[in-house]
Amino acid sequence: MAHFRNTFIVLLFALTSALGQSERRTSTGSGSFNGLDMNLGNLSRLSTAKTRSISPENFTGEKGKGGMDDLTDNRPNHANAKDAARDLGRGWKVNPFIKIKAGETFTLADVTGPGAIQHIWMTPTGNWRFSILRVYWDDEKEPSIEVPVGDFFGMGWGEYAQLNSLPVSVNPGSAFNCYWQMPFRKRCRITMENINDKDAMSLYFQIDYTLTDVPDDVAYFHAQFRRTNPNSYKKDLTLLEGVKGKGQYVGTFLAWGVNNNGWWGEGEIKFFMDGDTDFPTIAGTGTEDYFCGSYNFDRSGQYTPFSTPYVGLHQVTKPDGTYKSQQRFGMYRWHIMDPIRFEKDLRVTIQDLGWRSGGRYLPQMSDVASTVFWYQAEPHAPFPKLPAKDDLEVN
Repeated sequence: MAHFRNTFIVLLFALTSALGQSERRTSTGSGSFNGLDMNLGNLSRLSTAKTRSISPENFTGEKGKGGMDDLTDNRPNHANAKDAARDLGRGWKVNPFIKIKAGETFTLADVTGPGAIQHIWMTPTGNWRFSILRVYWDDEKEPSIEVPVGDFFGMGWGEYAQLNSLPVSVNPGSAFNCYWQMPFRKRCRITMENINDKDAMSLYFQIDYTLTDVPDDVAYFHAQFRRTNPNSYKKDLTLLEGVKGKGQYVGTFLAWGVNNNGWWGEGEIKFFMDGDTDFPTIAGTGTEDYFCGSYNFDRSGQYTPFSTPYVGLHQVTKPDGTYKSQQRFGMYRWHIMDPIRFEKDLRVTIQDLGWRSGGRYLPQMSDVASTVFWYQAEPHAPFPKLPAKDDLEVN
């Protein structure tokens, strides 16, 4: 019996060890690190991934091709700072920015994969609702990201508000940063369209990416913008609908303008997934609850802005006694530690609800612009048409 028991223990140990080795091989492939999913715990790991970066000083991101503009280069969007560099010459700061003309679409990046965007920094100027950011994956004809640049970075009201979070940060003076991991297999194309009737001022930007293998189970990043102004009476606001396929919902930004007095955030967010019809699988308990606050974001009778790694009420604007007449709020909720996973389809709504006399709910008619973020396997369903210029404008 003892011999059998010892033999059993040895076999069990061997099996457990083999399973562990198999699991480690599965998680790391051939044992190499592809340079994705970065965190403090893997910064020490060596990788064959190739780091590249696109900016106006290197439009292609090619190795050894940065800072090559010459003072005599007359191509559009080249040598824009040649006057400032006239005493120093080539190799100095000859072309650190671009200018996008009225009605023009400029290609910020066109990269052949496989790889992943790891960081975007830019300094948009002018009207942020009139600069449209689009991203296309793997030669698709319709973008997977189509959002006014201000809303993509949580600046929906066209005014600076410091935002400190893990995937998005906005720093003084108007420095927009994005750290969402955006993998692609064949190609990544990023464009900016200026729909204004004025030429855009100088745009500084840098797009940092890595060229590396992308695992089979990695999905593509998507972001979609909507605006309802004003909302219809007793109608829920649609944040996202028509999504088909498998993926996970990872973030919400709302620019909420209130057209009535009193507290405005009683509405519940609802996630209808995988065949849900009249009733959702996930139903929140209130707008400020979904954004991980409570009791009207109120401390001592005042709205209290906050900005944290995953959630924030980072922007609170109030009437100024002259032209600014509405309360306006900017809020974000990133589902980084709690992604909302769906297998077949997804629809997301939120109620537009405040308070009226007698302790009764008030169906509101708010001005709400939403930007939502999710990953999914391609192809994606067509996006709704972006609102016209006049309907995008903050007024």
